[in-house]
Amino acid sequence: MHKRGWGGITIDILEASLKGEKKMRIMYKANLNFERFNEHFQELLSKGLVKEHNGSDGKTVYVISERGKTLLDALRKARDIFASAEA
Repeated sequence: MHKRGWGGITIDILEASLKGEKKMRIMYKANLNFERFNEHFQELLSKGLVKEHNGSDGKTVYVISERGKTLLDALRKARDIFASAEA
């Protein structure tokens, strides 16, 4: 089993927040426990990579920012480069 690093976890969280989701849903989609998720998620929030919004039901949802999309694209490219180098 391969352990995900910072980049892999960040990709998973940012991808899970592409359409706007509640915090718990992002955590489940990223397949992280609460402690590990919260650590990474708070960093992404504080750096403006994920933003808070009010959902249609009045509850808070989180959605990736434009800056977050830029980072996600860069991380995906890096992942693809490393994956092709291993093949």
